[in-house]
Amino acid sequence: MNSTQLTYFVFLGLSNRIELQVLIFCVFLLVYIFTLTGNCLIVVVTLVDASLETPMYFFLRVLSILDISYSSVTIPKMLLNSLYKDKSISYTGCATQMYFLLFLGATECVLLAVMAYDRYIAICNPLRYMVIMNKRVCLLLSLFSVMSGNVVSLVQTMWVFTLPFCGSNEINYFFCDIPPLLELSCIDTSMYERQLMTATILVVFTPFILIFVSYVLIINSILKMTSIDGRWKSFSTCSSHLLVVILYYGTSSLIYIKPKYIFSEDTRKVVALIYTTITPLLNPAIYSIRNKEVQGALRKYRGIGKIFSHKN
Repeated sequence: MNSTQLTYFVFLGLSNRIELQVLIFCVFLLVYIFTLTGNCLIVVVTLVDASLETPMYFFLRVLSILDISYSSVTIPKMLLNSLYKDKSISYTGCATQMYFLLFLGATECVLLAVMAYDRYIAICNPLRYMVIMNKRVCLLLSLFSVMSGNVVSLVQTMWVFTLPFCGSNEINYFFCDIPPLLELSCIDTSMYERQLMTATILVVFTPFILIFVSYVLIINSILKMTSIDGRWKSFSTCSSHLLVVILYYGTSSLIYIKPKYIFSEDTRKVVALIYTTITPLLNPAIYSIRNKEVQGALRKYRGIGKIFSHKN
């Protein structure tokens, strides 16, 4: 069967058992609601609170917008598939979903590197921080992240959907992604998998190397500080970002490097669930629990800080 004759795909999803599908719907409906609520709170608070008008919170706001969009690409369709027997998605719909998934994912990879650079300037060159990271620079860095994600997504999506698909159109997954679609191709995809691994190294590990270098310089600067309070404050502003980097880069890189041979299909689904649904859910909590400024701003506005803050 040629790819031009294929009009739709069918998701096999996380489970075909009815009782589990009900549970999946309930769990991920709650996950989606909390993801939207948490990230929307971050966006609103960083917009309206004057004390959060700094480059760090500008990038945090962009990250929250990406997380809202990222979870919205996969979870609503997953919820519908849990309720209805028809679990199909059109050929165009599948390509569109993949484009936005890759676009938002690659953009977030680059943005996390930008956020690491922001922390490097703030800690290693604090006197010139606001001069270097001015509004124009912040906007340009955000635009660069978006443009990078767009280029990567366009190339990868066009590449996958030029492949010929044969036989079954069933995708043993819960959204359209590169690894499960490669398995439906009727040609040898080993060359394409090597290209995918190369693209993953460029998209994931290049920003990760920049993050690593930034934190080496940051740690070196922190160790030179004489004040213990200064060290702790500097470290606390970076720890949330580091945790998000580990969660996101760790899970996404596991999916796209040698996807066919390292993991079973069920394991791959679990890893995909983490970086498409759980990471966007946890990001607002990670940044607010460990950030007194965000906690204070959340408490200031109708006591909503109780959602994320906790008493020691």
